[in-house]
Amino acid sequence: MNFSELKDFLDEKVIQYNTLDFIESDPVQIPHLFTQKEDIEIAGFLSATIAWGNRKMIIKNSHRMMELMGNTPYDFIMSHSESQLENLDSFVHRTFNGQDFIGFVQSLQNIYKNHGGLESVFAKNQEPDSMQKSISEFKKVFFEVPHFARTQKHISDPLNNSAAKRINMYLRWMCRQDNKGVDLGIWKSISPSKLSCPLDVHSGNVARKLDLLKRKQNDGKALLELDCNLRALDSKDPVKYDFALFGLGVFEGF
Repeated sequence: MNFSELKDFLDEKVIQYNTLDFIESDPVQIPHLFTQKEDIEIAGFLSATIAWGNRKMIIKNSHRMMELMGNTPYDFIMSHSESQLENLDSFVHRTFNGQDFIGFVQSLQNIYKNHGGLESVFAKNQEPDSMQKSISEFKKVFFEVPHFARTQKHISDPLNNSAAKRINMYLRWMCRQDNKGVDLGIWKSISPSKLSCPLDVHSGNVARKLDLLKRKQNDGKALLELDCNLRALDSKDPVKYDFALFGLGVFEGF
């Protein structure tokens, strides 16, 4: 395919998959359960954090996280008791355990009490066409409170050559505003033009088959390469092509 044909093909796939039907089988459904801004962004952040492995298990365990917080995540973050915090200790999703969950709650409380909330922290350190420095600086703020060393692995640092798939997916959920009903678009301080595609096995494999990506590893360097090519297709909303790449890979075995 030439450039024009590739763009037409991917644009069609975005339209095909960026629909309300997509929500049923995706963890983006978790933040959709809420209406208050803080509930949405916290629910999204926690469910994105455990978004690796079997998708049904991700969704099931994300619902479990919300239940353990009384389905009022912001209120729980800000005003939990010690006994309520200890109740989280039973949680486990793959290598993310109850200790990690408790640490995340404490870090989120610090972010809302002392840093103006999640959007405020991510909105700092933006670069003209990238959020990767913002993500790296976010990780520093997130772990400025006492925490277990093991918990740090659950937030990626793009400046250490990570593709940071889950946080880039989270930023897509929070920042994209296209009125299709999938991405929530509640953060207005970050332009979708700065977002990066959540690069994983599925999107990476499809991107290589379409010559959007040459690098074999799904790392930070690959993400930069993919970013450049997706921005050529749509500089204002490059990450919309996540729907096309993911849909082609997961639903069509492209």
